[in-house]
Amino acid sequence: MISAFESIRISTPDVAEASRQLAILLGAPAVGEAGNLFLLQNTAIDLVAGDGGDSVITSLAMLADKPQERLPPFAQRHHSVMATSELDAFRTDSDAVSQLAVDHVVVQVRDADAAIALYRDTLGIRLALDKEVPQWGGRMLFFRAGKMTLEVIANPEKGPAEPSFWGIALQCPDLEATAARLQSARVELSEIRDGRKPGTRVATLKSHCLGLPTLLIQPAASTT
Repeated sequence: MISAFESIRISTPDVAEASRQLAILLGAPAVGEAGNLFLLQNTAIDLVAGDGGDSVITSLAMLADKPQERLPPFAQRHHSVMATSELDAFRTDSDAVSQLAVDHVVVQVRDADAAIALYRDTLGIRLALDKEVPQWGGRMLFFRAGKMTLEVIANPEKGPAEPSFWGIALQCPDLEATAARLQSARVELSEIRDGRKPGTRVATLKSHCLGLPTLLIQPAASTT
């Protein structure tokens, strides 16, 4: 059973430049000997050097009660499962932890049932919601572990031949304050607008996001 998403690995052609951008975006320094690991409230971003010209999300590391066996090929290449966290030692320094969290990571697929078989049936991640939303790209599956969501968009006609990580949404408690901080640091972003989910507010990043589709989101206020 997966209990949390440990980290998100991003391959990038220039790790130093990517680290500079993320430090500004997240408002926290990189940690680790290589200076390529960023801690967020609920997960981490791990930068690695890549051969391609673009930055891409390549894999997810997950915490589980025990390692999974006999994962399908895509899962073996793009997922790792561990029993204990490797990040606890870094989290003792609160200044190194960003005030932002990862709300969700987007995965594009063709086959929704195959995604359910992998994430729910094999990896044991809770399927929180399954709905058809043609105007947003097709069938949408929301897998929830810890305090982060894996948002799977399944389109049998337009989806990629192999499942592909696409974008990321960063959650902030106060979008106005976050936008003001970023703009003062010369980060480009859209105007703040209402999100798709009632009560949420969002803004799209236009710089300092490594070229990845990136959304800032403020959750709806709690009614409890």
